[in-house]
Amino acid sequence: MNAHDRITTALHIEKPQAPQTLSVLTLAYVGDTVYDLFVRTKLLHERDADVHALHLEAAKLVCAHGQAEAYFRLEPLLTQEELAVFKRGRNAHGGTVPKNASVTEYRIATGLEALLGHLYLSGADARLDELMGKALPT
Repeated sequence: MNAHDRITTALHIEKPQAPQTLSVLTLAYVGDTVYDLFVRTKLLHERDADVHALHLEAAKLVCAHGQAEAYFRLEPLLTQEELAVFKRGRNAHGGTVPKNASVTEYRIATGLEALLGHLYLSGADARLDELMGKALPT
């Protein structure tokens, strides 16, 4: 059973929505959390630091600039379907741009988040694991 299925089962959700039925910004909303969880897990196991120090390190990776860099590490590995989901997310207009990011970085980050949300909600845990293993700096 994949991660999404375990969670929907635990929450007694009988008919989870298919990722294809969700807006690309909803996929990005979920993907942002997926990305954050991978980053926090990685930092937790790599560093012997207090929570504040872990938070500061995570903030460097879980931001538009950090996510854009992660995307460029993944770009050559993406399938045509994954690239299409990324492009839909990149081209979506959410209305705001963080003050510490360029519009380009923000859109690339949104595309990456949409892709990660799509993979998570599709139950593609192995592919998600593979891409996140390459996305985060070593």
